[in-house]
Amino acid sequence: MGMGKRILETCFSPALYEPDLHAGSIVVIIDILRATSAICTAFANGATSIIPVAEVHEAKDFKNRGYLVAAERDGHVLDFADFGNSPFNFTRERVEGKTIVYSTTNGTGIIKMAASADAIVIGSFLNISSLTGWLINMEKDVVLFCSGWKNRFNLEDTLCAGAMAERLMESSLYLTICDSTLAAMDLWSLAKNDLSGYIEKVAQRSRLRDKGLDDCISFCLTPDFTKKIPVIKNGILVDNIL
Repeated sequence: MGMGKRILETCFSPALYEPDLHAGSIVVIIDILRATSAICTAFANGATSIIPVAEVHEAKDFKNRGYLVAAERDGHVLDFADFGNSPFNFTRERVEGKTIVYSTTNGTGIIKMAASADAIVIGSFLNISSLTGWLINMEKDVVLFCSGWKNRFNLEDTLCAGAMAERLMESSLYLTICDSTLAAMDLWSLAKNDLSGYIEKVAQRSRLRDKGLDDCISFCLTPDFTKKIPVIKNGILVDNIL
């Protein structure tokens, strides 16, 4: 092992995550269709903070206390919520200066799983350059944590992890002895020259199309829409002001 090299690992699904192994690492949560893309968009449009909650009843309690709530399950907006988790819902008019309570099928549960990490940040293509630059400056081991789909592997989060891994490995500061990272980078190398074409085959693409929720996919694949790096502080997502 190279002296002083940081370890880079990738976790393809919550079912594979081992909290004890990653206590000293920065964990990057990736759920690009659509939770982490929506969160990055909310901060880009001036949201003050986002409170992630895993359970529907928690989201409902916050709604009853007057909070703006984004909540859905399997793509369906919950009846009491203000909106679902399309990034297009998080417009400046709606979110600027606001705290938003956020609950989604996959993404918010895994934030709790990663609670023992050194830091937890939200990643997507939308903030990929600022995020990877920040990680490189942080001098810590990194785990790219794909939210997957209901504990299974998914392609879109893995591709985003591969894109991040490629940038981190190009810095020569990281070492990976993790087949998942190598696989993610290989998939990314296959997809990167026509990402939207490749994404046509992913299962979530069909799920979203079937529900009429696929209008935001090309937006979710846009690199560097924002420089914001949402980070968990005391259980709440805030913009990580460098």
